Amino acid sequence: MKIVVGQGSCGIAAGAGRVYDAVCAEIKNKNSITELGITGCLGLCWLEPIVDLYDGDALVLRLVRVTENDAEAIVRAANGELSAVEDLAISPEDEQFLSKQTRIALRNCGVCDPTSIDAYIERGGYAAAKKALTEMTPDGVIGEIKISGLAGRGGAGFPTWFKWNAAKNAVGENKHLICNADEGDPGAFMDRAVIESDPHNLIEGMLIGAYAIGAEEMIVYVRAEYPLAVVRLKKAIEDARARGFLGKNILGTGFSCDMRIKMGAGAFVCGEETALIESLEGNRGMPRLKPPFPAQKGYKNEPSNINNVETFANVAWIIKNGGEKFAEMGTPDSRGTKVFALTGKIRRGGLVEIPMGKTLRDVIFDIGGGIRDGGEFKAVQMGGPSGGCIPESLLDTVIDYKKLAATGAIMGSGGMVVMDSSTCMVGMAKFFLDFTAKESCGKCVHCRLGTKRMQEILTRICEGHGKEGDVELLSELCESVKDGALCGLGQTAPNPVLSTIRYFRDEYDAHIKDKKCPAHSCTELLTYEIDPELCRGCTLCAKKCPASAISGAVKTKHVIDPEKCIKCGQCRNVCKFSAVKVN
Repeated sequence: MKIVVGQGSCGIAAGAGRVYDAVCAEIKNKNSITELGITGCLGLCWLEPIVDLYDGDALVLRLVRVTENDAEAIVRAANGELSAVEDLAISPEDEQFLSKQTRIALRNCGVCDPTSIDAYIERGGYAAAKKALTEMTPDGVIGEIKISGLAGRGGAGFPTWFKWNAAKNAVGENKHLICNADEGDPGAFMDRAVIESDPHNLIEGMLIGAYAIGAEEMIVYVRAEYPLAVVRLKKAIEDARARGFLGKNILGTGFSCDMRIKMGAGAFVCGEETALIESLEGNRGMPRLKPPFPAQKGYKNEPSNINNVETFANVAWIIKNGGEKFAEMGTPDSRGTKVFALTGKIRRGGLVEIPMGKTLRDVIFDIGGGIRDGGEFKAVQMGGPSGGCIPESLLDTVIDYKKLAATGAIMGSGGMVVMDSSTCMVGMAKFFLDFTAKESCGKCVHCRLGTKRMQEILTRICEGHGKEGDVELLSELCESVKDGALCGLGQTAPNPVLSTIRYFRDEYDAHIKDKKCPAHSCTELLTYEIDPELCRGCTLCAKKCPASAISGAVKTKHVIDPEKCIKCGQCRNVCKFSAVKVN
């Protein structure tokens, strides 16, 4: 049998590197002939580290939450003693996380060695590129993408074929194909996982796109905060070049195209395509006025096409299997599948790829397993800082571009942050406005000042200083920023505020009128009291209070001095009798 250790960022953070080293040492100690390999992220992030046992190409057993102390048992299992690791085997319930998905962009993630071009080729890799370059014309490739209905997975949902066709028909001797891997949404990690786990799929998809538009240069703009993704993509580019899939006269077709990586500094605004181009050119990342669009005048004022990682990750599959096959999945308005990063107060957090047309309830409760720790669902935030919060009453909303937009949220790149009843929705809006205000490039007044003013109002409300008319002022500012901001990021920045006002107006009123936070989340609005009927005078709360705000003798009722209390919550955390109450 072969032992395969998951080595995505999530696995490594959980200790997969130590597991790999321990298994390697155990194999050497036992003089075993057992083969040891690695793979990327399978998407089962809450179960990492993960180790798979294979017999040939067949998965025999999947082990979860493995530690280096399990190395000896794992090697024994690989040599036929499967009972040695029975307690580590994934449960049937957790296995459903994968069985209920349809994986296209993620088809090789977690099952293919991301550092081996041979492993990718064995799984049919580069067959689509060969087909496109040797059997299809550029128009034929674009036509197949048109049939598929593939829309940009970076958030806007613009038809991919249209952008490719515009760049192909643009006047210019030099053309550029650019991948936007500047994944800046809080809670989103889809693009990172694809590059780390299946870098050759990205290269192949981009190569097909470059052939379609006639580009001889491909650039992957990836944030420097993704070091593992950069390392693996660099190696994949070198290996692809050595095998003749990049460079001059690819596959003897006369088509030449190469690829390079540009690491960005992590500016959220560089996710906007014209700001990304400015950064590529060595300038400060700030959006350009459009038109002209990048297809006419992009990088170096030459025709350019930009798509994100997930968009390119679908291309090879579409060319290999046909556009109609892809279009069979999804809805009439949104074809194919979509990858989501499922995070927050969810039992099973990780990567999910489902056909468009499923509902939010399907993803959160059927695949994700619902709210962790027995909590109560409150809302799901879709689309990152540019998205909106969708309440429980809309959980049966169908996942497609138009249906999500109607709720006040957006598809975005695929972040899906689940919140329970302990989440303050005013605080959530404040969190995202704090992010967008800091990340604004400052080029246009509406975004630079409007987001800052909104953030200040939200902060005042959360601190108990809200006043009548604040909600109306927020709404007015939101509409002004939406109408006046230069780029899409500024125009969508008000979405978290507008959606929380729309669905959770009662929480705003409670903060402003009653000076209370219904979720007991906003520290400045909380008061801590000790219930005299429940207090046993154990003194534990007084001992743990960092502000010496609790008084009382042993076996007598204790009292909290509100003037000294810093509202840290230590007393409530340590009380064994549930005597500390938060109001």
